[in-house]
Amino acid sequence: MIAFLKGEVADMTEGSIILDVNGVGYEALVPGQLLSMLEGIGQSLKLYTHMQVREDTVTLFGFLTRDDLQIFRMLISVNGVGPRAGLSILSALGADDLRFAVLADDAKRISKTPGIGAKTAQKIILELKDKLDLEEAFEKKLAAAENAPEISAAAGDDIIQDAVQALVALGYGSTEALKAVRSVKPAENMNTEDILKEALKRMTF
Repeated sequence: MIAFLKGEVADMTEGSIILDVNGVGYEALVPGQLLSMLEGIGQSLKLYTHMQVREDTVTLFGFLTRDDLQIFRMLISVNGVGPRAGLSILSALGADDLRFAVLADDAKRISKTPGIGAKTAQKIILELKDKLDLEEAFEKKLAAAENAPEISAAAGDDIIQDAVQALVALGYGSTEALKAVRSVKPAENMNTEDILKEALKRMTF
């Protein structure tokens, strides 16, 4: 079983990436939120993976953190929720928002995921609620917020890192904040405040 892959992004599609690991290309289906966080081709990346083996195919599902992988495996343990449905839910909500939706009995939010109906959403809540803890959910959310700048810091830009931290402190999601900051094309004379203002403009539309 493949626990994780570490290599360079060789190619990206709408729902998957190909990771070059020592000259071997592994294709993994990934959540949309992960794709939005990538710099592009050539980026070094570590993926935690789940491998689905069928008679005629072997499919890898890749995640940025062990936590995302754990939530994915919890999702697919629910009767009627397959790996692709689980991936779709994590693409729509993310691990943190899914936890809070389950703990809040918010089936409506879960059912907004394409292909997930109200009955399936209720089943997910019923089967996962006892497996989740509210205090742990807050701890995971805080950890995700603290780790978000580390992803952007890979580009070596302290100003962008500070801007992401500021947005997270304002209550925005870590993925949303990172995407907004990266959409800004900073000029040489721009500081953290300038980038933050531009990022906020993009988050209002």
